Amino acid sequence: MIMIDGLDPEYLSVCPAPRLEELARSGSRLNVRGLMPSVTNVNNVSLVTGSYPENHGITSNYWLDRDRGGEHYMESAEYIKSETMFQRADSLGMRSLLVTAKDKLRRLLSTGTTVSVSSEQPPSWVVDGVGTPPEIYSLEVNRWVLDAGLFILSQQDFDLVYLTTTDYAMHSYAPDEPESARHIALLDEGIGMLVDAFPDARFLITADHGMSSKTRMLHLPDSLARAGIKARAIPIIKDQYTVHHSNLGGCIYIHLDGRSDNPEAALEVLRNVDGVEEALSREEAARRFKLMPERIGDIMALGAHNMVFGDPSEVDFPSRLRSHGSTYELDVPVIAYGHDLDIANFTENRSLGQYVIDHVLTGPG
Repeated sequence: MIMIDGLDPEYLSVCPAPRLEELARSGSRLNVRGLMPSVTNVNNVSLVTGSYPENHGITSNYWLDRDRGGEHYMESAEYIKSETMFQRADSLGMRSLLVTAKDKLRRLLSTGTTVSVSSEQPPSWVVDGVGTPPEIYSLEVNRWVLDAGLFILSQQDFDLVYLTTTDYAMHSYAPDEPESARHIALLDEGIGMLVDAFPDARFLITADHGMSSKTRMLHLPDSLARAGIKARAIPIIKDQYTVHHSNLGGCIYIHLDGRSDNPEAALEVLRNVDGVEEALSREEAARRFKLMPERIGDIMALGAHNMVFGDPSEVDFPSRLRSHGSTYELDVPVIAYGHDLDIANFTENRSLGQYVIDHVLTGPG
């Protein structure tokens, strides 16, 4: 399974990718939906568990835990409440490999893996075989992930492989820019080399979320304060890779002061803010998007296509911003190649993980 972070379908429509096009023709290709919020951690965990956030518990990249106090990056396996495909494989005596660009995903996903590697903290034997990884804020780092996967597979046998990249390139460049064409060409060639090296393997390729150009920023606690309502806004996209997105995403959780059980006044205010397409109570958000209610805010606000949420006292709006997190970044591609791979009924990116768990990691008989 290859998860290309931020691969909006438009990149494949605009940028030449002859090997991926060949795989799609020989196998199958369709667009499916990711899960909300449309951020990295939520969708990667949904992929590797084949389940929804209401079950696995990862509802954002960043979380305000009001029961125990404190804000936390959701970057540790302790937050995952469902079995992953790696844990299932391990229980069946199968070997699995995880290669990531971001070390946060290695920490989050690696329980049960036989070998796990990130470009940010690679073991010396992988560096000796592949070379020193490019910096995380580069186009080339994603090619390193694919090449590292190819090298490790040349040294050891694995039953299950998960390669996941970073979306710096998609945050930085629109599909029609030359840098995007170069980035897709690097990925296309790297994936082609993997297919050539393992022609009998089954390949599932997808993304965690899409990407959109953003031109406006809202700080919703200011709007609520003008109505006499105290609140905190917790960015769901927030992680330690701020060069990507400045912690500005198209969805945000609102926590009301005093943990109000009656958010109607706040909801009414937010629904009349220009740029807020929807404001949902905790119960509405959990029900619609299959979220774990105790791990989201009192309110979930969804932005318009060009809107992100952030605090101007903490971050300046970039002169140019591409980001995600909203419902507008849910469309993602799926390419399947290999014997007996049927994706016709896939509707979401998590369907890939569900397929692997149900049809590959089934044990004897």
